[in-house]
Amino acid sequence: MEMNREKLCTSKADVGSDSAYHCSTCHDDEEWSNSSRGRAKSRSLSASPALGSTKEFRRTRSLHGPCPVTTFGPKACMLQNPKTIMHIQDPASQRLTWNKPPKSVLVIKKIRDASLLQPFKELCVYLTEENNMIVYVEKKVLEDPAIANDDNFGPVKKKFCTFREDYDDISNQIDFIICLGGDGTLLYASSLFQGSVPPVMAFHLGSLGFLTPFNFENFQSQVTQVIEGNAALVLRSRLKVKVVKEHREKMTVQNGIEENGVVSTNIEKEVGKQIMQYQVLNEVVVDRGPSSYLSNVDVFLDGHLITTVQGDGVIVSTPTGSTAYAAAAGASMIHPNVPAIMITPICPHSLSFRPIVVPAGVELKIMLSPDARNTAWVSFDGRKRQEICHGDSISITTSCYPLPSICFRDPVSDWFESLAECLHWNVRKKQNNFAVEE
Repeated sequence: MEMNREKLCTSKADVGSDSAYHCSTCHDDEEWSNSSRGRAKSRSLSASPALGSTKEFRRTRSLHGPCPVTTFGPKACMLQNPKTIMHIQDPASQRLTWNKPPKSVLVIKKIRDASLLQPFKELCVYLTEENNMIVYVEKKVLEDPAIANDDNFGPVKKKFCTFREDYDDISNQIDFIICLGGDGTLLYASSLFQGSVPPVMAFHLGSLGFLTPFNFENFQSQVTQVIEGNAALVLRSRLKVKVVKEHREKMTVQNGIEENGVVSTNIEKEVGKQIMQYQVLNEVVVDRGPSSYLSNVDVFLDGHLITTVQGDGVIVSTPTGSTAYAAAAGASMIHPNVPAIMITPICPHSLSFRPIVVPAGVELKIMLSPDARNTAWVSFDGRKRQEICHGDSISITTSCYPLPSICFRDPVSDWFESLAECLHWNVRKKQNNFAVEE
């Protein structure tokens, strides 16, 4: 039996090695990205050489496709393991490697934080002068008076490439990312890349630092190791969220009188649908907003109604987001390598409504219940907050584009150390032992 299984795997690896494998989910993402940004198609996670034809492999909606080679940005990928074809790789095998030496780096600094100015300057000088790298910085970072008025930093600042959020596309120009700040900087870096994300190196210079494992004291040696490709990775899955809203337009009726004689000043008329897509690293939060009534939303899983949420709202989170808002709402904490989606109610109006974990890849849909008294509000990683009305829908599934976070040691050690240091998980004074009597 084992011998037949090996022959089967070998035959699958040999047949169609030159044919390109197309992921339908990734392909849909690329088409949306191209239509919104107007650029050439970017490489998806499954754009590497395929190990079989589409007839032999059925694309699932799991965390990763059947191809074990995963790319991040223009030049980064994971070391290939040709002996296994796995949907979820062993965390110990997730190591960073470079197809070509990295040349461009995006430095993200927390805005309005004077304590980060000196680390930011030291890092940029090290990258430009000692490593001869192209440094990308957001334009509003350089508008800080402390940086703009520093004459000593002027020669380095002239070498920067600047961009503006929501205006400039840098997705195919960044080899890896360095974050200076707290967990919010990593979430912001995720929002800048709606497709494939370059490797992210996050330094702990904020208040919590659960997602930022690196200390800045020895940043030169740590950055050098990353440039040389000597680092472990944790693939933080993201959620692909599609919001479909019934686009309504208020129209003023002439003379304020309709045909039936009722006086009216405004009429809402449906003129089409508005579709928006987001890549979310932590969670999607649907709540009751400013209303004093309970939120009343229906949750569907793969087209089947599973429950109606009556309470303050509901949180749909990734394993990375399980230690954020979901943990504060009473959910369990899940390691980032676990392929899952967590559904957590916010102050539910039912004592038996406990948080649940569903497999990664299922499609969740959230809609306002027909008998809901009020509308709902939705936010994505705490941003892009907007109102959800009757007829609108929120579709959520696991994204094909995870965020590759560079580890300080390894995925397991870093996660448990963050639990102990940042959240004080199971920290207490040890119980005294019995005194030994002679």
